[in-house]
Amino acid sequence: MLKQLSLDNLRTFVSVIEQGGYAKAGDWIGRSQPAISLQIKKLEEQLGKKLFTKVGQRHMPSNDGNWLYPKAKELLALNDAIFHALDSVPLSGRLRLGIPNEFASTLLPGIVGEFSKHYPDVSLEVTSSLSRDLLHASRRSQFDVILALVNPDEVAGGELVLEDDMIWVGDSARPIKKEPISLVLAPDGCMYRSRVIDQLKQQTRAWKITYTNADLSGLVAAIQQGLGITALARSSMPENLTVLKDSGLPNLGKVNICLFNQDTQHPVVSRTLAEFIKSKLQHR
Repeated sequence: MLKQLSLDNLRTFVSVIEQGGYAKAGDWIGRSQPAISLQIKKLEEQLGKKLFTKVGQRHMPSNDGNWLYPKAKELLALNDAIFHALDSVPLSGRLRLGIPNEFASTLLPGIVGEFSKHYPDVSLEVTSSLSRDLLHASRRSQFDVILALVNPDEVAGGELVLEDDMIWVGDSARPIKKEPISLVLAPDGCMYRSRVIDQLKQQTRAWKITYTNADLSGLVAAIQQGLGITALARSSMPENLTVLKDSGLPNLGKVNICLFNQDTQHPVVSRTLAEFIKSKLQHR
């Protein structure tokens, strides 16, 4: 049987080596560490070779990994050259992207890095804010592409990219206080905040908000200082936090992650970016 290598897995393999580890490769290409590990495992199973060895906390290429690395680079370069050569009109222009605050920390670095590498003539102008604000009628026309969170029962008109779980998140080194539950949340208008408060009220659990910040990095810092717990979409959870399981906390349900590709003066560029974001989210 004719075997075919996955270029996607090869690109991840090269990124792990060049970025210096699974976590940094995940940040670079916009995927979670488990997704990176799964791709490497599939590549190793297909080749029948161990491509990395763990030295302390680092993943170092094995002899077979070092042998494969330059050949993988050649394959990827040839693939990219083919697509660039067949692009009759190189993508160019300014693109305005609106993205939720939490995805700006976990998804955006990989998008900006890799998209800019593929399309250097496209200038990305990124605004991160609450989904409600990005989709508000007074601001929506300011963006060419919007990634936003939408409640499953809402009709927002966007393209559903991922139906995600909303999960409780905390620091594994910090035990949860039973009563009252200390919450670290984004400001009013945040979907996570509304869902958390509604569900706790239904469960008649005592709770208090100990810290408010619109930026995910600020929330993470507060959680690591023991100020409380929060809720996020599973695909936006940073690697330095932990999913809280079997904690007696209420189920938070689902959240839709949607793309809104506006009708702009650069429709091909907008469509390309939208497809790029979809690919990153669906492989996390």
